[in-house]
Amino acid sequence: MKPTARAALAAGGAALAATLLLAGCGQGFEESPDDASSADALTSSSDPLTILFGSSGDAETKAVQDAVAAWSAQSGVQVTATPATNLNQELSQGFAAGSPPDLFYLSPDQIAAYAANGSIEAYGDQLTNKGDFHPSLVRNFTVDGKFYCAPKDFSTLALVINTDMWAEAGLTDADIPTTWEQLDAAAAKLTKGDRAGLAFDAQYQRVGAFTAQAGGRLVSADGTQAVADSPENLAGLEYVKKHLTDGTFAYSADLGAGWGGEAFGKELAAMAIEGNWITGALSADFPDVKYRVAQLPAGPAGQATLQYTNCWGMAADSPNQKAALELVEHLTGTEQQLAFSKAFGPMPSIQSAADRWRTDNPALVAFLDGAAYAQGLPTDVGATDVINDFNAQLESLKSGDPKQILTTVQGNLAPVVGG
Repeated sequence: MKPTARAALAAGGAALAATLLLAGCGQGFEESPDDASSADALTSSSDPLTILFGSSGDAETKAVQDAVAAWSAQSGVQVTATPATNLNQELSQGFAAGSPPDLFYLSPDQIAAYAANGSIEAYGDQLTNKGDFHPSLVRNFTVDGKFYCAPKDFSTLALVINTDMWAEAGLTDADIPTTWEQLDAAAAKLTKGDRAGLAFDAQYQRVGAFTAQAGGRLVSADGTQAVADSPENLAGLEYVKKHLTDGTFAYSADLGAGWGGEAFGKELAAMAIEGNWITGALSADFPDVKYRVAQLPAGPAGQATLQYTNCWGMAADSPNQKAALELVEHLTGTEQQLAFSKAFGPMPSIQSAADRWRTDNPALVAFLDGAAYAQGLPTDVGATDVINDFNAQLESLKSGDPKQILTTVQGNLAPVVGG
């Protein structure tokens, strides 16, 4: 997998929101009410299905196309699954032309925009496996009380540790950090010369793990207001700034790396905060680096991490939604999700697959453990633009004013959430 492919799919889409020119749409996390929407309301025809998906590489492309072909042969429904060159652009062009794919990868930052103009079908409550999805993932794809689409898989952030460097520093399993104080101590012992103790990217998609551990978030839990300038977020940024300044933490770019996985693989840092996509990158590019994965340490407010996901979006104008729903249920079933995980690395979005995934991936269970306390990024229309600006400011956090940074974010985010 390309190092930032899955994170980009989850965090991208600013151009889409600008193109649609939609007003902000708040996210609601309450249970979806019963209404006239039912399986009988879905369209049905003999039309073939089309799928557009963003692929992380050949392994994902083959896995998706093989799974779709197998279901097509069994169901008798013709399906064409096409990997996108630029998913956001091709999807928006398809809607603009009145010929969108029936099913498509859809990230949380896109959903509010498409929901606001009626482009996508809210079929989540009609899934027979609705109750099996991790609740935090359902919240990612719920807008104004409606569960729109089935989460297809997900990733979380965890702490990746170079075991050789760990041993050389005299650290043992008992030193695996579970608190910020223990992380401070381990990072200090692992920092040596030009090597940082801990590396991560200069973006909210990584730094946000620390603000979450301090009890912060960008949007309130009920989705109704921006809370970027909270004392909790300030505590998180001040903690990161302190260690960027003392040199025990470092941004990947400042170490001469393109992303955290590269900094870790090149042994420019002894630890990294990354998602489970790092495992494929290390196997492919740095096979000699030995590592282990641990849950992120708890901060003042407890354990927290960030998660990244996509769902199977369904076009509101699809002429064969019933078949599309059946295909989604197949693709998000236990066996198929475990097969996808084996093929290209993501974790299953359903809870019933968790035990088998843990058995099959004993060294990676920290990523799945994070699902219980993971936060998603805001899904409001325009939030991606705000986060992009936030990221630009985080690049200079070491010399900047955390409080002023958060004041700016709050000013940018409040009209987006309140709109």
